[in-house]
Amino acid sequence: MSKRARGVPRPKTAASRKRPVRATREWTAALDRGAAQARFVLARRRQRRAARAVAVGAAGLLVAEGDSWFDYPFFDLIEELEDGFGYEVESVAHRGDTVEEMIYDPNQLEKLARKLQKLQRRGENPRAVLLSGGGNDIAGKEFPVLLNHRGSGLPPLNEAMVTGLVDGRLRAAVLHLAGAVTHLCEEVIGRRLPILVHGYDYPVPDGRGYLGGFSALPGPWLEPGFRRKGYEDVKERCEVMVTLIDRFNAVLAGIVGGPGLEHVRHVDLRGALSNALPGRAYRRWWGDELHPTEEGFGAVARRFHQVLQTV
Repeated sequence: MSKRARGVPRPKTAASRKRPVRATREWTAALDRGAAQARFVLARRRQRRAARAVAVGAAGLLVAEGDSWFDYPFFDLIEELEDGFGYEVESVAHRGDTVEEMIYDPNQLEKLARKLQKLQRRGENPRAVLLSGGGNDIAGKEFPVLLNHRGSGLPPLNEAMVTGLVDGRLRAAVLHLAGAVTHLCEEVIGRRLPILVHGYDYPVPDGRGYLGGFSALPGPWLEPGFRRKGYEDVKERCEVMVTLIDRFNAVLAGIVGGPGLEHVRHVDLRGALSNALPGRAYRRWWGDELHPTEEGFGAVARRFHQVLQTV
């Protein structure tokens, strides 16, 4: 037996502590898969930009705050504005956020303030601020309260609830958010920036969630509420959503250009995406109940670009 007792570990020397970990097959395979995924993403972005022949940043710098339309897996409105129209976008958007969270949660607004301050320190001059919100305030678990039961003989939408949410809470939250963003720009950038808001397009409540209802954006967000209130026909559901989306867009249109908000613009997205049911034509434009396909986001980005050309 050696002088050192069996089972007693040797003390680590400086040399042994610096010794690199021996790579296992699993380790090497994991690194290779990570590298392959990175190459795929870079190649995809090069192909997209080459196909559209647009230099990112050529159209100017934008700042974005919003929901999943600005923060969606694989593709979203921000990516389309960059790759399709040459904007560079600095975003603090987060999927699932409501307008009320964006304005009434100090941490949310602070993220936007920090972003503007960083740009100011770097001497970068944003062209406009994009705001996306409202969908999460309407859809989801609370959506059924906006509906009267189909068997009640009442109109599909509960007018009192819609008025309270859309004309009341949402209108107030958008006004507060626009006012807060305006003040941040004046204090940090030194001037008012154009602010663009949008009211979505007409969705199809067909029960489709993201990737079949899995991942961080599961869904569906509309169909369960309609089913719970007795609306089985998809065409009838679509008609209800047309009325609701029109109502939200009317609220936004009534805000823009008002006293102190002359720099705010409404991006009307209605008609950018088809909700045609025959042959499921709408699926070309809608990836699920609430989010466009890649082609759909491109059509939405085109509407934003058209308005940005006027400010």
